[in-house]
Amino acid sequence: MSGETYLILKSIHIIAVISWMAGLFYLPRLFVYHASAEKGSELSETLKIMERRLVKAIMIPAMTITWVMGLGMAFSNDLFSLVWFDIKFLLVIAMTAVQFLLIHYKNCFARDENIHSHRFYRILNEVPTLLMIIIVPLVILKPDF
Repeated sequence: MSGETYLILKSIHIIAVISWMAGLFYLPRLFVYHASAEKGSELSETLKIMERRLVKAIMIPAMTITWVMGLGMAFSNDLFSLVWFDIKFLLVIAMTAVQFLLIHYKNCFARDENIHSHRFYRILNEVPTLLMIIIVPLVILKPDF
């Protein structure tokens, strides 16, 4: 792969990661408000629409592009032989699991079956941030373990 092709993949990957993270930060915030809204209320129904559109239009495409571009770069540069990358890879798997958990909660809200408080979602909102705080230094510093 040429250097220019790699940089194009990397650019697309970074844009997708930013979009994905925006969704991972915003969806739990919507849940904070949704958990306090009365079931069947206009606010609850509006939040259902916002949550569904956020997941389908932004989060799933951004996550998919992140994975495709990231795996392309990883395989083309044999990154799986590096410990820092393996740790990063596991953390990205964890980030993906968080997204699927959030989609599960979105579906619970869509069926008016939420059982968690706004406080639960405030705490959950911090998980993507913590993962990001570990992932970014790994990518930038590429420590030699």
